[in-house]
Amino acid sequence: MLNINEVQKRIKQRPPFQMIEKIVEIRDGEYAKGIKNVSINEPYFMGHFPDTPIMPGVLLIEAAAQLCSVTIESSGTDESLIYVLLKVDEFKFVKPVIPGDVCEIEVTKTSGGAGLVKFDVVIKVDDGVRAKGKLAFTSMPKEAVYN
Repeated sequence: MLNINEVQKRIKQRPPFQMIEKIVEIRDGEYAKGIKNVSINEPYFMGHFPDTPIMPGVLLIEAAAQLCSVTIESSGTDESLIYVLLKVDEFKFVKPVIPGDVCEIEVTKTSGGAGLVKFDVVIKVDDGVRAKGKLAFTSMPKEAVYN
């Protein structure tokens, strides 16, 4: 298990954009289960939606993507590379995620190699599926991002 301090040593995002707060299980580049605690204090709830706050689906995808990046680099980080989300596929949002929910995010690598890594993703709250889909990542040199 990785607590918030250990997660921050492995993840490149920082609050308010860091979505993974705890990793309860991780298997050497193949699988991880992480936690996202959803709080009414998160800034996006002011406008999405004021009378019925719902966590945006794109941020659920981002939370899963962050967990995937930790999984990809679980055996070590190459500081010269950054993993970027290449494709979001077959994502379905079954039921809204709202303030007070504790999202349990599971990512399972389905293929990887030659610079392309794919994952199946399931996001649950209280053992009920809220969202699921597939994510694909590629690596690129950090120096190439702005060139």
